[in-house]
Amino acid sequence: MCVSSDRELVAECRAGNAGAIRDLVERFQNDVFAICFRLLRHRHDAEDVAQDSFVRVFRSLHRWDTARPLKPWILTIAVNRCRTALSKRNRRPTPVEFLADVPGAEVPESSSELSAAISEALNELRGDYREVFILFHETGKPYEEIAEILERPVGTVKTWLHRARARVLAHLQAKGFALDNTDLNEP
Repeated sequence: MCVSSDRELVAECRAGNAGAIRDLVERFQNDVFAICFRLLRHRHDAEDVAQDSFVRVFRSLHRWDTARPLKPWILTIAVNRCRTALSKRNRRPTPVEFLADVPGAEVPESSSELSAAISEALNELRGDYREVFILFHETGKPYEEIAEILERPVGTVKTWLHRARARVLAHLQAKGFALDNTDLNEP
């Protein structure tokens, strides 16, 4: 089954059409998983949360406002499920990883030091700053779509992104990377 518009697809899903349900998942699964993976930074957790996101989508499909675009609504659900997963993760003890002590474990190359430092800086950001930074820089979403996904004004998104960039830059400079303010500006 191939339904062209989101409204038609949702109507078919609401009617219980299994093909439409499969089509909806296939249409949005890459975007949902990508956001989950970038926010959670763990493939297994991202898979679980993406699946949970679609369960929530189908439970709430009857409440979707047809005047709104479907994709940002689904991505909002995914971001909220990620927030829940992160809060649960923060409450449970984390295992200590001894990567260097594991036989056959790869030691990061010096060329990936910047990438590792950026990941470390992102992990230290407030959750909303990290979400905006990832949605903008890693998924390429425009301000307006990020605002819709996070249900915040565009001005707030811009402010959070500016603050996230400043904190990432300060972290990288503290780690000894020679960067200036233009290195983390818009592409």
